Amino acid sequence: MNSKTVVNMLTHQYAINDPLHQLFDAVNVISVQGYDQERRVIYWNQGSELLYGYTEEEAKGKKLEDLIIPEPMREGVIAAHSDWVKHGIEIPASEAILRDKSGKDIIVFSSHVMFTNQHNIKQMYCIDIDLSDVKQAQAQAIFKDHMLETIFGAIPDLFFLMEECGTIIDYHASDDEHLYASPEQFIGNNMADVLPEEVASKFQSHIAKALQQKTMVSFEYALTMPHGVVYFEARIGLLSEYHQVMLIIRDITEQYKSAEVIRHQAYFDSLTSLPNRFLALDRLSQILIEAQRSNEKAAVFFLDLDDFKKVNDSLGHEVGDKLLIESAKRLQQVLRKEDTVGRLGGDEFIVLLRGLTEHHNALVIAENLLKTFRKPFEVDGRELVLTLSIGIAIYPKNGNCASDLLRCADTAMYQAKALGRNTYSFFTKEMNIIMQRRFEIEGQMRGALERNEFELYYQPQVDVKKGHIIGAEALLRWNNPVLGNVTPEEFIPIAENSGLIVPIGRFVIKQALWFLHLWQNTEQKKYTMAVNLSPRQFRDTELLNFIKNILKDKQIDTDSLELEITEGVLMTGQSFIHDAIVEINALGIKLSMDDFGTGYSSLSYLRQYPFDVLKIDRSFINCITENKPDCDLVKATIAMSHSLGLKVVAEGVETKEQLLLLNDLNCDFVQGYYFSKPLPAKQLLELSAAHK
Repeated sequence: MNSKTVVNMLTHQYAINDPLHQLFDAVNVISVQGYDQERRVIYWNQGSELLYGYTEEEAKGKKLEDLIIPEPMREGVIAAHSDWVKHGIEIPASEAILRDKSGKDIIVFSSHVMFTNQHNIKQMYCIDIDLSDVKQAQAQAIFKDHMLETIFGAIPDLFFLMEECGTIIDYHASDDEHLYASPEQFIGNNMADVLPEEVASKFQSHIAKALQQKTMVSFEYALTMPHGVVYFEARIGLLSEYHQVMLIIRDITEQYKSAEVIRHQAYFDSLTSLPNRFLALDRLSQILIEAQRSNEKAAVFFLDLDDFKKVNDSLGHEVGDKLLIESAKRLQQVLRKEDTVGRLGGDEFIVLLRGLTEHHNALVIAENLLKTFRKPFEVDGRELVLTLSIGIAIYPKNGNCASDLLRCADTAMYQAKALGRNTYSFFTKEMNIIMQRRFEIEGQMRGALERNEFELYYQPQVDVKKGHIIGAEALLRWNNPVLGNVTPEEFIPIAENSGLIVPIGRFVIKQALWFLHLWQNTEQKKYTMAVNLSPRQFRDTELLNFIKNILKDKQIDTDSLELEITEGVLMTGQSFIHDAIVEINALGIKLSMDDFGTGYSSLSYLRQYPFDVLKIDRSFINCITENKPDCDLVKATIAMSHSLGLKVVAEGVETKEQLLLLNDLNCDFVQGYYFSKPLPAKQLLELSAAHK
């Protein structure tokens, strides 16, 4: 008898309920197996095939332990089945790890039922539910739970779960020291009852906002903790489905302090801690808005420390910085709390006065400021006196916006300087006329090069002993269709302040060297060309390369070019100026000290820098034939220059008597109206040809 026959016999012998089997056959998501008293399969539904991989034909007649029971469990399963059959001890439903056809573990929830058929034979049915997906989901949930616990433990943020009304349900904190109150004080209580009133109000309003807008909202607040003031950022998110609110709180104290440092650096002067230009002008704009609303007056003071550069240069920047710090303190002591004092840069300060009703209020404050600065400063054991020059502009008389008032106050400050310093000056209509003239000049100057409005004139320089022309100084002239002839004294400072001096200066150098090339080739004689350089031109990093290229292109010897600089260039103390002068000397270009005698420390500069020529200012030449002190000074200057190996040029020679005296004093060269006024290029060529 073959096995198939045995299976069929067993199936028919022990089958008790075909309708029940039909029901199990219709359900393939549950595994149902039937076993006889010897644990041989008598029933195997499609769900069992899907779960364990055995077909019905493969399973029937096989014993339970040989099909799906792993080796370690077999003895226990056999014993439990025997106890149920023989002693009625039921096998309880439980989870079990069984085995499929391929040997893979299958996690199931297994229930067991024992039937006794019509032949009094016991049959056991197992109903197995696949728990693989459930177990995988449980494992994933456990993993995520552990992961969240790890994340929560690593994140310093505080997490609060609250009802929409603000009652705290639960919390998480990696460090309870960050809590404002202990958990016993806030769990089950409303946030409003735990926090200070001002902070609680913020929470309530932002929770309401989050509920209304259905979105996450954030805000910042501060709490006074035992270790000091702590700044927090709170984010509120909704769990709408549960009518709950998630609150995430982060300590941002360090970021807040860093931001404060950045804000301070952006808005306050690093040396004096006063508001800087940006913040001062912003405050001025706010003051003007308030003044307009309340129909009041306001004042802007533009302050400059008199002769600060001299002190800074002679005593050093460290002493200069201390003076600026002390100056800032004195300014603050004079002013009211509602007023503002700021530092614009260098030795320039600004004072903003609000709520003025009459000009005399500003006048009293100006006089008090001048008075407080007349008291000597004590710095490093020295007593130093620094005075103020103050320019004052009044709103709304002198302007309606911050920039206009600042410009008016700046103009008035220069008027105070002109009045002798250590004084103040209110802005006037006359100053406004000067300002308008400056604006017109600057406006017309933009584009003047492109319109070919500039022209060079040349004033010849003459050898005192021989009477020969040895060179010329290039002088810029400007004729504008709108403004007419504008003097260099008027337009050069404006070009310097606006930066237009850089392209204009290049034009002067190029034109002067072009003419020098023509002049030398025409006369077949070596002449020199003197060209003035302004402080701003030294910031042109390509200036020296520009000069070198022109000299090379025109085949002009470098010592035929003489660059004239004034003491004002040197007083800035900038390293790039020093480097440029050293390079000029290295190239072989002559260096001339212009306007000697009008500055503060010209002698020290002659010692520090490699000058070739010294030019005595015309103010000393004018009276040398009548004024013995002037004559003695010129005589001493010439002797000193010669002892240093410098040639001397006297400017502004207008009479024969001046020339003869300069000859007696051994002056090298002269220039002035006695020989010639500045001439256009063509006329200078004619004059030069006539003096051969």
